[in-house]
Amino acid sequence: MNILHPPSPADPTVVITRVAEHQWHALEDDQVVGRGDATHRPDGRLFISIDSWHEAVFRLLAASMLTELPRPVYTVVDEADTDQTASWLLAGFSIARRERGYLLPTDPRTTGLATVSPPAGVTIIPAGRAEEAPLRALDRTLRAEIGATVGWQTMPAEVIRLPKGDTVVDPSKYAVAAQGSDYVGLLRLAAVTRQPRIGLLAVRADHRRRGIARALLAHTLTTLHHGGTPAAWAEVNEANSAATALLETAGATLTSHNLELVYA
Repeated sequence: MNILHPPSPADPTVVITRVAEHQWHALEDDQVVGRGDATHRPDGRLFISIDSWHEAVFRLLAASMLTELPRPVYTVVDEADTDQTASWLLAGFSIARRERGYLLPTDPRTTGLATVSPPAGVTIIPAGRAEEAPLRALDRTLRAEIGATVGWQTMPAEVIRLPKGDTVVDPSKYAVAAQGSDYVGLLRLAAVTRQPRIGLLAVRADHRRRGIARALLAHTLTTLHHGGTPAAWAEVNEANSAATALLETAGATLTSHNLELVYA
């Protein structure tokens, strides 16, 4: 959203029109003065965004969209943008969680991960080489553990939940930690335009605190470095102290604080 001017009570009437299933326009004298968009993220949650010139137009768009869309509805804002945050809160949203955005160097000389090895008996299977059946079984186990503990509301939007419990869309994106033939941890790396993004790093509950997550991270970042990629991106729930500590001790730079807001 881009609010440049305060509302003016003398402005002509603004008409809100739903121009497509997930798109709204604010029209003033047949000119578009604001736009609203709704998008279903891969996990099924509905996120909206609004781009407007006047705060009054933002309020009209928000009211119209929230009346027509099913709840809950989410949006993400930069916590540093206090005006934008205030506008969403006034529209009825509340803070669901705070998220930190990190830029991770891949050079082992910077990350300090050059000497990191998996614990005894554990091997790292590079992305694209894991067997699909045990990978999918591990994924189901991890997701069941997440659902029973911290809950899905703490996970990034790209951690996909699909109807029949089969959530591994592209097995080639996963590096896996294995103890013998037993898969015990995984790291999902999504390829995006500017830099790769760590979408999920998780270890089975009965194998945590052994250094497996650190070994998976070291393997993935070093592989990216050897391929000529200087940095990767990761987003972490601020409440996840273990994940933030892992990234920060690997030389990650905190670059953003985002708020995930919900209209329930």
